[in-house]
This record gives sequence, structure tokens and C-alpha cells, in this order.
Amino acid sequence: MKIGFIGLGNMGAPMAANLAQHHDVTGFDPTATPDGLTLTDSAAAAAKDADVVITMLPDGNILRNVADQIHTAMKPGAVHLDCSTVDVQSARAVAAQAETHGLHAIDAPVSGGTVGATNGTLTFMAGGPQAAFDTVKPLFDIMGQKAVHCGASGNGQAAKICNNMILGVTMIATCEAFALADKLGLDRQAMFDVVSTSSGSSWSMNTYCPAPGIGPVSPADNGYKPGFAAELMLKDLRLSQIAAASADADTPMGQAATALYTQFVEAEDGRGKDFSAMLPRFEKRTHS
Repeated sequence: MKIGFIGLGNMGAPMAANLAQHHDVTGFDPTATPDGLTLTDSAAAAAKDADVVITMLPDGNILRNVADQIHTAMKPGAVHLDCSTVDVQSARAVAAQAETHGLHAIDAPVSGGTVGATNGTLTFMAGGPQAAFDTVKPLFDIMGQKAVHCGASGNGQAAKICNNMILGVTMIATCEAFALADKLGLDRQAMFDVVSTSSGSSWSMNTYCPAPGIGPVSPADNGYKPGFAAELMLKDLRLSQIAAASADADTPMGQAATALYTQFVEAEDGRGKDFSAMLPRFEKRTHS
């Protein structure tokens, strides 16, 4: 395939590099110029004559702006594959716009972070027509280890937002529980051995344990340098609350998690740290 790739940051650059081992990839980013990729001077130039144009962008407004630039440059029948994490409404608006230009659109946000992007082990949650999903499935197989077709346009974003709302809530609960266990005199290893094999087990505990030296290696063992930054978790939690408001859904735990990560990132020292750095935050706090 001939592929245009727009957005070559920490996630996009390694994804594009993996694709370039198998396909003809032309990339564009207004600031990043990663080595080893063929680059152009505009998003429209990267999209011209491509079979698939992939976007990996920071937010819905930027996605809409880039879509305006590339949809008129893409050839009829091409696929716009957006791997950004954005609001559901933006994903659906971009898909509808693509249709008016005779294009197909898939929204497919990813899970797996920069390590998954580099190693080609991402998980994709995809929304859009089945035929378009089938067209880009070989690309998912290069960039990741799993791709789930979640239904109509926007449903990929819905799946990502719901998943990360669960993740934010469970990480807070896991960090709270470790801080409480410390103050009750319970050894952290004993805490992990019980919870990881009991009803309190979760991905936050078993795979991404926020306590240094406990469980599999995680960012906690590297000074909480981000695998998934707290400000990115905050972004996703805010998207969950935008979605909840638009769908008239009651999400009190998601709302509480959003408030806690807002405080952690914007009023404390959480920016630039992994989202699991909530544990040292709770260690320093007292019951009020």
C-alpha cells in the first residue's frame, strides 16, 4: 500500500517506522522530523495518491483541521485511518466529512503506549464500516497485536474512553489501598500477593503495580517516569466526561477520578510523571 502518515510524535513516529518496513510510507509533521522516513512539507502532500492516510494527532480540533486539508487531496475510495484519541463527536464528524468526499473512515485509537508503538504490540479499537476495517486490518497486524472492530464510526473512541475511565478509577483505588495498607502496617509484598490473586485484582495491580519493587517491572521502578503520563490520563478522563454529558450518563467514579487527576496534574507535581505516581501522592496525605 501507499500510506500517508500525519503526526510523527512519540507514538506516530515508531508506528510509521514499523509500517515503512513493509509499505511505501510518506509522513508529515509540522515540528517533528524523525529519521528513516520519507517526509513532505504538508499534510495534503502526504495524503495525495495514498491508499490509506493515517493521522495520530493531539485532539479533536486539530483532527478536524487536518481532515479539512487532507480529504480534498485524497483519491476517491481511500481510507482515512485516525489513530488519535479524541472526542466521539469529532470522530463522527470527520467520518461524515470523509463520506462526502467519496472516502472511507476508521477511528482506531490505540492502547499500549510508546513501548507498544515501538514494538508493534498496540491494541486498536476501531469504529467504521466493516469493508474499510478489512482494508486496513493488515496495517493493524504490523503496528499491533490486536484490533477489535467495535461497530459504527465513533465506537472506537467510545471503547477507548470507557476503557481508560476504568483504568483511571482502578489506578486511584489501587494507590489508595497501598497507602492505607502502609499505614495499617501491612507489608507491600503481602498486599500484592493477596490482592493480585483475589477479588481486588486488576490490571493496575497485577500488571502495572504502582508500588516500586512489587510485581512486574513498571514505571514505579523507574522513578515514575511516564509510560503513560498523568496528563494523558487526565485528557482521556476529560473526554469520558464530555461523552458522559453528551449521552446523559451518570459516571460519578469517572467524575471523581477526573477531579483527582486534575488536581494532581494542574495543582500538584503530577505533570510529567506516570499516572501511577498517584501512590506517592497518597502516601503524603492524611485522612480529612
